[in-house]
Amino acid sequence: MENEIISILDESIKVKEAIKNLTPTIAKISEAIVNAYKKKKKVVLFGNGGSAADAQHIAAEFVGKFYKDRDSLPSLAFNTNTSVLTATANDYGYDLVFERQVSSFVEKGDIAIGISTSGNSPNVIKGLLKAHEKGAVTIGFTGQKPNKIEEIADLCLKIPSTDTPRIQEGHITVGHIICYLVEKELFE
Repeated sequence: MENEIISILDESIKVKEAIKNLTPTIAKISEAIVNAYKKKKKVVLFGNGGSAADAQHIAAEFVGKFYKDRDSLPSLAFNTNTSVLTATANDYGYDLVFERQVSSFVEKGDIAIGISTSGNSPNVIKGLLKAHEKGAVTIGFTGQKPNKIEEIADLCLKIPSTDTPRIQEGHITVGHIICYLVEKELFE
């Protein structure tokens, strides 16, 4: 059992070391968010399962605080309203649960972040496509395999792994880095 624990930790460390190669993409994503907030725009996020939890976590860091006591930054995770999700899924199908919310809330210049470890979640793709149509900057968080989100998003963070838990760990690590950079740029 202890050898398995060490093996998992070693793989996690290996992925995080490889994320260093994504520094230019992380910087571009952070700059896009900073620019949007400077223009009084908002950040919306969405995903399924663990990616939904990551979307909610990152939105909470923007709205609440990361390190600094500061003004709240407008951010919303579209996967948190169960009534909207279930009504939309029931009436229109699960593939449209994020697209419908993007239609309601996203404006030109906002940031829309779709999180999908495979990069091929139909509802995340439809949400990003609608956000692009509305003039938002679209950002995808995916794994390393070729995927649909990287083809449609303005910026795509591809965690260098094919293992879902390692991809999710990478997403939240980068999410924390972005929150730190955004907070630093806007409030120092």
